[in-house]
Order: sequence, then C-alpha cells, then structure tokens
Amino acid sequence: MIKSFLGTSLIEYPGKISSVVFIGGCNLRCPFCYNFDLVIPELVKKVPDIPEDEIIEKLKERKGFIDGVSFTGGEPLLSPRLPSFLKRIKEEVEIDIKIDTNGTLPDKLKDILPFVDYISMDIKSSPEKYPFATGNKIGFENVKESIKIIKGTQDYEFRTTMVPGIVDKEDLKKICQNIKSVKKYVLQGFRNTKTLSPEFSGISPYPKEYLIEASELLKDCSTAVKIRE
Repeated sequence: MIKSFLGTSLIEYPGKISSVVFIGGCNLRCPFCYNFDLVIPELVKKVPDIPEDEIIEKLKERKGFIDGVSFTGGEPLLSPRLPSFLKRIKEEVEIDIKIDTNGTLPDKLKDILPFVDYISMDIKSSPEKYPFATGNKIGFENVKESIKIIKGTQDYEFRTTMVPGIVDKEDLKKICQNIKSVKKYVLQGFRNTKTLSPEFSGISPYPKEYLIEASELLKDCSTAVKIRE
C-alpha cells in the first residue's frame, strides 16, 4: 500500500505544513500522468511497502512541526486498509488528514469521510472527454457522484490539470455546468517532462496568460479560483 514517505511539504496541504504518504496503484491511465511509477502495476510491485507502524512513528516524531498529513498516489482509495489506517492516525497521532482522489470511487470515498479533514479531487476534463483523459478507463457518472459527496464536506478543493489536447477553456465551461457552485477550484499547470504516454512529454504547456483567462471562466462556479503552477 504505502510506497513512499515525504517528511515535510509546504505545498501539498493548503495552509499547512504536512508530511506526505504515497499510495501505490491506480484505476486510471491518464496519458499525462507524471506519477506513473505509482500507477503501472509492474513498477509499483518493484517498490517495497512501508509498514504502517513505521509511518505512524514518523508522524509522531514530527508532531508539533507538521500540522497534518496528505495521502496521494496513485489512487489512495483503492487500498482496502486505508480507512483503518486513517483511523489509527486520528487516534494515535491526532493530526489533520488530507486525501487526494480521482473521484471514481464514491462508495470508498464515503468510507473515509469520518477521518478526513480536507479532500482534493481531480476533474480531468469535460464529461465527453473523460474516457480519453483517463486512458479510456472511465466515464463521468461516478465522478459526478463524488463531486456531490465532497460538496457536502467542510473543507475541499476541486482541481484540473490544464493539459493541451485534454482540457481547454470550452471544457472548463462544461465542467462548471456540471459541478455548479463549489468552495474552491484550482487550475494546475501541466508538467511535460515525465508523462505516462511519451507523446505528452513533447507537448508545450499552456502559457500563463491562457491559465489566467481560463481561471476567469471558473468564477461562474467558484468564488475562490487559484492557479497552481
């Protein structure tokens, strides 16, 4: 389950200093993914699991300096042990927990809600582009259900990585139509140096001006829009 641990991050958990836990395995194959060593099964198997007890001890050692811990991947919700591990962190370490998710597993999302303080969910593109954006893996229905669940929580953000050929300003308009009003939306810059599909490594990211224009469109569905490069 746990493939890597980062002791300190100033950017992973908005407004907090956090540790980061990386979970192996993913149910999508997004061609622009830069963390594909946590996605491709053959690569994931090469990395030994870190015991949960070891992570608990590392978090205890840092308590007082870190404010929370962020779980990312891969797709953390694929791990059947995740709810019980989050419960342990809440009881034994008593720090805030953030989860990153692709939103395709709404039932598993419900299972971790009692232990999570912040949810960050990716919205890959407009509904009609979802199969392409996720490697022909999934449609939008489960994603829409997860959006509804997350909007009922206290602290969250939705985010879209602005990948040319995957998502553009017209797609953002369609996303807004589907999610309606949300607390926070983040546009992320595309990294083209390391991608699951080699052809995306040669694609130039959108210029900053385009991201600014795109962020203006999102103000129809969120009063807090941020660009994260």
